[in-house]
Amino acid sequence: MPTGHRFQATDLHQFVVTLFSHLGSTASEAALVADHLIAANLAGHDSHGVGMIPSYVRSQAAGHLQLNRHASIMKDAGAVVTLDGNAGFGQVVAHEAMQIGIEKAQRHGMAAVALRNAHHIGRIGYWAEQCAAAGMISIHFVSVVGDPMVAPFRGKDSRFGTNPLCVVFPRRGQPPLLLDYATSAIAFGKTRVAWHKGETVPAGSLIDAHGEPTNDPAVMQTSPLGALLTFAQHKGYALATLCEILGGAVSGGQTTHQESLQTCVDAIFNCMTTIILDPETFDAPQMQSQTEAFIDWCKQSPHEADSPILVPGEWEQANREERLARGIPLDEGSWQAICSAAQEAGLAAQTLAHFRQKRA
Repeated sequence: MPTGHRFQATDLHQFVVTLFSHLGSTASEAALVADHLIAANLAGHDSHGVGMIPSYVRSQAAGHLQLNRHASIMKDAGAVVTLDGNAGFGQVVAHEAMQIGIEKAQRHGMAAVALRNAHHIGRIGYWAEQCAAAGMISIHFVSVVGDPMVAPFRGKDSRFGTNPLCVVFPRRGQPPLLLDYATSAIAFGKTRVAWHKGETVPAGSLIDAHGEPTNDPAVMQTSPLGALLTFAQHKGYALATLCEILGGAVSGGQTTHQESLQTCVDAIFNCMTTIILDPETFDAPQMQSQTEAFIDWCKQSPHEADSPILVPGEWEQANREERLARGIPLDEGSWQAICSAAQEAGLAAQTLAHFRQKRA
């Protein structure tokens, strides 16, 4: 990255903790936020990493993101629980939601956890990994309330959010199988990263404010705004629709419509409905061996030597290993936006200078 920087994960983590502690987060909250953001960068999903800091700082300053809030139980029906995030950091309330869901799945064999009114919960794969670390299968349906960025199939303007779908399956002695993607052709945050880098995005990802195809990420960053497209046309739209309903309506939160539109682009609120399954409750003694047999079978397909066949989650694992060794890359535009946000939040100039010196 000739025009960018690299930071060791530990240095960036300390920077995030310092910044949000300065804003008023408790030590535990600042650490949970830092854990999540750095993990997203390490996994290669820079769209959900430290580049989100400027948005979070603006949201807190505008009174949308509430510091030091926790998830409240609104209804506990045994294996099913509904939670309100109280506009708190998604990195905190989603963590608490998964803790509750895992404990219930361990007790009942399965659980469903509905979380509403959570500020941006970030990379959904992180919550799936939390479940997998406890030996659980999980399925996550997520909506973005009142922040339309994606056009419906055949539509010419934005009508709903990127509405991620995520599934994880724990493997014995191996990293889990992890499916985690937005139902849009690309994540909104990837347009921000491309815009900062001065790069285009893949064809078929965007339309401009006139509904015409474009690969210029500026249409998602500067007015007049365009819209993301769903992946796989009608198939992605259908999945996005079910994520909107299962994530938003089933959780007791809102779906996106005229009455729920947000007036602030940094007021990112998510709803998530999660199904957690304990694989030990199934009559499937060959579950793991059959999983590995299928993976081996797929990897034996003829392929180019420099293009290995990967299973879901391996791309992230490779990024994690490389970035832990070489540092996390940040383009100049993203780093300057983060520094500007830290200055606006009142972080001392000497503190910011200290972290600037940590650049590799």
